[in-house]
Amino acid sequence: MRDSILIFGASGFVGSALTRALAELGERVIAVSRRPPNLHMENVEVVTGELSQADHFLPLLERSRVVVHAASCSTPGSSAGRPLEELQNNLHPLLAMLQALQSLPRTDLLYLSSGGSLYCTDPGEVASEGSAIRPRSYHGASKVAAEHFISAWCSQYRGRATILRPSNLYGPGQMERMGFGIIPTCMGKIRRGETLSVWGDGTSVRDYLYIDDFIKLCVAATERPMPNGCFPYNAASGQGIGLNTLLDTLELVTGQHLHRDYDASRAVDAPRIVMSANLAREQYGWSATTSLHEGLKKTWAWFNTTQQ
Repeated sequence: MRDSILIFGASGFVGSALTRALAELGERVIAVSRRPPNLHMENVEVVTGELSQADHFLPLLERSRVVVHAASCSTPGSSAGRPLEELQNNLHPLLAMLQALQSLPRTDLLYLSSGGSLYCTDPGEVASEGSAIRPRSYHGASKVAAEHFISAWCSQYRGRATILRPSNLYGPGQMERMGFGIIPTCMGKIRRGETLSVWGDGTSVRDYLYIDDFIKLCVAATERPMPNGCFPYNAASGQGIGLNTLLDTLELVTGQHLHRDYDASRAVDAPRIVMSANLAREQYGWSATTSLHEGLKKTWAWFNTTQQ
């Protein structure tokens, strides 16, 4: 019986949050991860392992009405100079899954891309889904390639896919890992009294989206059958925040000083990325409702309950 929602990358920041949200709504979830996820809920089936061939995916896909691809092993910085890592760790498993989906046209696909690594906006410009895609990193190029492969699958096999392009996600559940997420990195530095190394002069602009807001959009995308074809949607707060402003806000929220050391900028980092989520609002009635100050406050409260 095809009544489950299958989630790849269920132990990650987004995957685990989405798994919990869907399970709490009563959905049957098959949670797949390379490492055992911390998910202990009655209607969640956990599958641990490395899936790399089409026949690995097929038995799970045959039981699912929706598959969510939330797995990613890289960031713009972590795969810099190593494009083969994107091919081996991100694109290869996705293409194996698409090959398995060729025989299952009634399985909807929700792919989590990355607006924060696809766009590069000029001053005064806000990126829509029709804006030029200008990845500066191999990570971003991999996301572009994945989107095109999904679109080709839809065209050839009458597939149905929704692509979400979130801006910079943050919030409770995002662990501090080197190169993954500026906000948990900053909070770790603040808690330990260490100095943050800043790439560039702190004027780079990003859009920061609270995890709970994004999960609501993911849930909405799985609630009804998708139309034939491949449709991308930006997911963003719509507010561009300079890095120095973000760091100042973190100091305000935590009540502590963040020591900073500024260094040369990196070629993989776009100076400005601001996105519009008007299409998601039109299609799903969705918009981000959590302010940066509120989101950081909730994240700091959670961060101080963890032993990382």
